[in-house]
Amino acid sequence: QVQLVESGGGLVQAGGSLRLSCAASGRPFSLYTLGWFRQAPGKEREFVAAITSNVGSAKYADSVKGRFTISRDNAKNTVYLQMDSLKPEDTAVYYCAAVRTSKFTTLYDYWGQGTQVTVSS
Repeated sequence: QVQLVESGGGLVQAGGSLRLSCAASGRPFSLYTLGWFRQAPGKEREFVAAITSNVGSAKYADSVKGRFTISRDNAKNTVYLQMDSLKPEDTAVYYCAAVRTSKFTTLYDYWGQGTQVTVSS
């Protein structure tokens, strides 16, 4: 069983930055592929970024490519999402997710409770 707790959300002006963190319990954290998703009001949840368990390969949605960076610190059981050049359309609840695999996948077994990110224009 893995528990995920997100933090770092908040209110920021357009063009600003935020860094989300997701702390995980359960071992071994290093064997889990981790993802970030978001859900805006009235919209479906969408993929944002993911990082694999072994070599730490990263993958991004086109809408955030070049602005967001996903990283992980296996010693701290934490995955991060650095968000730069934020836009109002990035406003959403952000969730982290985990699955025990070495590959990118669309199926995740564990989810956090979410953290709100609001970008004002």
